[in-house]
Amino acid sequence: MYTGFYHTHKLAVLLFVLLYLIKTVLLVANQHAALEKLKKFTRIPEMVISGLFLLTGGYLLVKSAEISTLQIIKLVLVFSAIPVAIIGFKKNNKILAVVSLLLITGAYGLAEINKKRAGKIAIPEASLPAEAQNPAAGEEPQAYVAVGKIVYEQACISCHGKNGDACLAGAKNLQVSKLDDAGKIAIIRNGKNTMPAFKNLTDTQVEALVAYVNTLKDRLNK
Repeated sequence: MYTGFYHTHKLAVLLFVLLYLIKTVLLVANQHAALEKLKKFTRIPEMVISGLFLLTGGYLLVKSAEISTLQIIKLVLVFSAIPVAIIGFKKNNKILAVVSLLLITGAYGLAEINKKRAGKIAIPEASLPAEAQNPAAGEEPQAYVAVGKIVYEQACISCHGKNGDACLAGAKNLQVSKLDDAGKIAIIRNGKNTMPAFKNLTDTQVEALVAYVNTLKDRLNK
């Protein structure tokens, strides 16, 4: 359900930005007749898009694992842009129209930055316990699990929870995941939907994370 709201929100935001971009261009270019025609034609669709934008955004916010500073700034930009846009286009004020467009696009950009920032976690090998640093392929699996637990607690626990079944912000239940190790590694590296791509983790840390995630299935029947 969260994933459906996420994709609907992204579509609504893109349509909202596109519509306001076209309207702003027409206003700045003094194409007032075309602008008025567009306003009449898109009045109902704009209400629907705006409603979806706010409703899906509100749902995603409520279901978020945590609210970051960037998300707060994004909200301020969005709720500042709406009245500025209404006044700007009602009075055909070019400056206000441009400002509202910049506020909306800035809010969208912050959302993308927030997602990418979440995936930029890097855990230096030196910060790991001595017995868990750089476990070789032939060592006991427990060495990988020790590293994986540390990575999980820094990168994954906020959405997946301690036992992997919190399912916050669209996160999947790791206790019942049917993905094989290769599939898990691909999602960790490339991300999917609301999950960011963790590009900064070392190969060892990713493999260790998968090893730890695999142990979460043992908690399902406990």
